[in-house]
Amino acid sequence: MRMYDIIKKKRDGGELSAEEIGYFIGGVTDGSIPDYQISALCMAIYFRGMTVRETCDLTFAVRDSGDKLDFSAIGGIRADKHSTGGVGDKTSLVVGPIVASLGVKVAKMSGRGLGHTGGTVDKLESIRGFQTTLAEEDFIRQVNEIGIAIVGQSREFAPADKKLYALRDVTATVDSMPLIAASIMGKKLAADDDCIVLDVKTGSGSFMKTAEKSRALARLMVDIGKRAGKKMVALITDMDVPLGYAIGNSLEVIEAVETLKGRGPEDFTEVCLTLAAYMLSLAGMGTPNEAKALARRAIDDGSALKKLKEMVAAQGGDPACIDDTNRFDKAKYAYAVTSARSGYIVRVDTEAYGLASLALGAGRNRAEDTIDHSAGILLKKKTGDYVEKGALLATLYANDGEKFAEAERILLGATSFGDTMPAKTPLICDIVE
Repeated sequence: MRMYDIIKKKRDGGELSAEEIGYFIGGVTDGSIPDYQISALCMAIYFRGMTVRETCDLTFAVRDSGDKLDFSAIGGIRADKHSTGGVGDKTSLVVGPIVASLGVKVAKMSGRGLGHTGGTVDKLESIRGFQTTLAEEDFIRQVNEIGIAIVGQSREFAPADKKLYALRDVTATVDSMPLIAASIMGKKLAADDDCIVLDVKTGSGSFMKTAEKSRALARLMVDIGKRAGKKMVALITDMDVPLGYAIGNSLEVIEAVETLKGRGPEDFTEVCLTLAAYMLSLAGMGTPNEAKALARRAIDDGSALKKLKEMVAAQGGDPACIDDTNRFDKAKYAYAVTSARSGYIVRVDTEAYGLASLALGAGRNRAEDTIDHSAGILLKKKTGDYVEKGALLATLYANDGEKFAEAERILLGATSFGDTMPAKTPLICDIVE
């Protein structure tokens, strides 16, 4: 079998066999296929696409390229959620404790942020002492004892995806439906969960900018998961507006804690409750509406907050930070961004808001970059709000005051005003089951 023939076949619109896809991923993993041939096939896939069968075979090959987790020692039903990435998206910090407090196990492997999207692992590491690396036996023991653990991904977890993504990122082939689905689901299926809820973002702050593309990706990933024997559902959720008011690691953790205390933003709370409801429903705890009532009760009675504190303590973090969020590290400087005119905020470029936070030091341009956990943005006004000239739009936080000018420029340039209130868009745009 030759890589040249595989590239030519896909270039000409052919359907690759499972053996050809396996050969390709094997060569990606062991380094026997050069980067230029990997990139060439990715470009051919970008233009020619893949059938559902091809995409499933690619996903399973990525899944099998490295370590796979065995959670059979975890008692009970295991549920997980995965977001395709957005701005202000700290849902795992709320959804996980809710679901675990109701008896469903949450054994979660999460990633770090890159570019305008944040990562759950980075957010958790803003809690003083929190350990995001656990030995597998400790991870399993913690899930059995308290019902939840959230850790970073192993280096050997779907290693083919790591190499593929690095090359896609520099060859303009990231935006390919089969390659995105194989990347997300290959890693997700390497974990041993029974039920998976996908949070597929749509809009200016997501990788899928249109509802049509988001639905197509959701349907494809649900199909892959079901073929792998998982219980699956995907929610298409709005990312034309940042989720909640906090953008940046410690700021987002604080907002998540406030949400578990029943004081969270309405939009963020609603998305969290809906995601939790579908995780619980897939796990057999009633209809989505019945499960949503259970999730709301877990916030109201404090059991979800208690579960978060248990997880923080079990992973070496300081649970006192959850009781008193003033204990989080604070940025040295704060800067007020005000409006130059009166009017309604009719639209924001959510991705640019994420890039403004990145400019303050809250994210990474490259995987090896160091982030400032205390940097970020607290929004005061969002799409649909009326703003008076000179009113506060947002407060920027950073430990380097010279970063404010660029972040302010990006934020103001991404905010559009008008004289008429814009139509309200739904938070949950669609559900793919």
